Amino acid sequence: MSTDLLARADRLRGERTPFVLATVVRAEKPTSAKAGDRAILMSDGTIEGFVGGVCAESTVRVEGLRLLTHGDTTLLRITPTDDEGNPPPDRDQPEGLVVVGNPCLSGGTLDIFLEAVLPPTLVYVYGSAPIARALETVAAAAGFAVTAATDPDVPIAADTSAVVVASHGRDEERVLERAVRAEVPYVGLVASSRRGAAVLTDLDLSDDERARVRTPAGLDIGARTPLEIAVSIVAELVSVKATLVPPRPRRLLPMVTPAEDEVAIDPVCHMSVAAVPASLHLTLDSGTWYFCGPGCKQAFADNRQAYLAS
Repeated sequence: MSTDLLARADRLRGERTPFVLATVVRAEKPTSAKAGDRAILMSDGTIEGFVGGVCAESTVRVEGLRLLTHGDTTLLRITPTDDEGNPPPDRDQPEGLVVVGNPCLSGGTLDIFLEAVLPPTLVYVYGSAPIARALETVAAAAGFAVTAATDPDVPIAADTSAVVVASHGRDEERVLERAVRAEVPYVGLVASSRRGAAVLTDLDLSDDERARVRTPAGLDIGARTPLEIAVSIVAELVSVKATLVPPRPRRLLPMVTPAEDEVAIDPVCHMSVAAVPASLHLTLDSGTWYFCGPGCKQAFADNRQAYLAS
């Protein structure tokens, strides 16, 4: 199971699909999970693998989806609550530990390491000149994913965050116009200030759209050689990386990272539950309720009015 799951994770990375890898690092009896158990949480809230029963899965889902926003990691502790709904005091709580009391656990505590895996920022480099080749190398070394193209008709992927044209006059306008119209966050042209201004004038774009093209691309660090110019462009990409949100979500699966108003409260045990289709829920004429596990769902179905009145 673990080997198959890790192979699945490798495929997802290759497909640029975001996910969270959850690994049980400590388990106290009588929990059903054991150290080393793993699961993959997809961005639509579905879970593949095993890190505990449905109540533990519910907590992994809501905490894991939150991590997908920024690609963070955390250590999650899921622990039973006492009769008053409070988790037991933690005398050795390390920094960064997130503790969630779960009233539905039959006993024992789970420590689960959650690692959000986001595809690297995708940069589309157009051109065959030495600067383009150097940019491919430097951007890849800096952790960016790079699509290199010398044909102006090569599609720009929907999750592209940056397009850099370094073709020295060859089909620049076509690629720049496509990138701007696709709402790629960063569009740069390698050219002198004078030639860059002339290229912008010829673009079949509005003034506001032309203003989105950065030329000369890169930070002004006195770069002269192709490698130095590539470094200046990558430095600029790093400086604005937080704003390089692709125009469309990353491929294959929609992001369903819950905001505060997308996290429901289980009406029975009052746990936070991700309000996504993968969570246990019950839809009636008066609305939809989400549950941490089947016990709470059944209790609500058997005596709905009592819980709605509380």
